[in-house]
Parts: sequence; C-alpha cells; structure tokens
Amino acid sequence: MKWFERYRAVLFFVCVVAAMLGLALFEGRRPEPVPLILTPSSSPAPTWAEPTPTPGPLRVYVSGAVQYPDVYTLPPGSIVKDALLAAGGAVAEADLASINLARPVADGEQVHVPRTGEQNPVRLPSVEPLPVGKVNINTADRAALEALPGIGPELAQRILDYRQAHGPFAQISDLLNVTGIGPGILDKIRDEITTY
Repeated sequence: MKWFERYRAVLFFVCVVAAMLGLALFEGRRPEPVPLILTPSSSPAPTWAEPTPTPGPLRVYVSGAVQYPDVYTLPPGSIVKDALLAAGGAVAEADLASINLARPVADGEQVHVPRTGEQNPVRLPSVEPLPVGKVNINTADRAALEALPGIGPELAQRILDYRQAHGPFAQISDLLNVTGIGPGILDKIRDEITTY
C-alpha cells in the first residue's frame, strides 16, 4: 500500500489529465448541425383558409295587401318583415297573422300578403306537360329532348348548342352532325322526332 500513497498524487494527476483529454476529444467529435432544407414535397402546405363568398342581395317580389307591390332588393339575411317594410308596409285590410314575419326570404321568392278572409294560395311550381306526338327538334326545349330514348342531359344540351350555332335542322339526318349522336341513336329516335 505504500506504493499507492507514494504515487497517489501522480495517479490523481494522470486521471485529471485523462479526463480532460477525453472531454477535449468528446468536444471535438460533436456532430455539426445539419441545415434543414425543405423540398417542395416535404414543405408544409400553407394553411390559408378559403375566403367564404359574400352572399349577394336578395330580389323578392312582394305582392298582395301592401302599399307598393313590386320586386325589391334586400340584403342577405332578410326576413319577411323586411320585405313587407320595403313595400311600404301592409294596408289596413292585410291579414298579417296568416304569414310568418320572422321567416328568412330567399332570392327570387314571392312574398304574398293576403287580405283578411283571403286564403293564402299555395303556389306549386309550374310543370309543363311533355309534348304529345313527335318532338320538333328545332323548337324543343332541353326537357323534351332528354325524354327521347338514348338522349340524356349532355346530348340534349349538345343539340341545343348545335341548333343555336348552326340554325334549325333542315332534315332529321342532320342530327348526325351533333357530336355524340351516331346512326344507332338516330334510329332509336327517328320515329319520335320531326323538323317541323
């Protein structure tokens, strides 16, 4: 044990030097920071919110027991009462209890204010009957053309577009000039159409 006491100071010095050397080597081997390069595929996509479209003004036809029946332009979010006020208000014989003044109105709507004793008629959308007999391809609307066998919405629109660009069809076979109509489709509808 005497040798340990004799060399204790030297041993301590060697340990301190070794520790300092190890620390210096460790510090020297510290990895350098790698710059982060974002490629277009790895870069985060911007998170911009799509702007919400601003609703446009509402055009409402106010009729019945009001001061000035007419079409009025109202701001978005308007209710029946706003439409009534735009028309100058109700007349004395108006039956306001039969309508909902708090109901929101829609663009293109008719607000009818009934008179006392008048029944508020329910207006159903008008439905035009399908043509009886042959369909005139020079005057038929899209719905009539779509009703033909093999003609859907797309072909009906192409017929209308062709007719608008080139004028009326002189003969039934001129339908072959419309993109998408071939001899097979023409044979299906030949007996159901006319040009006059």
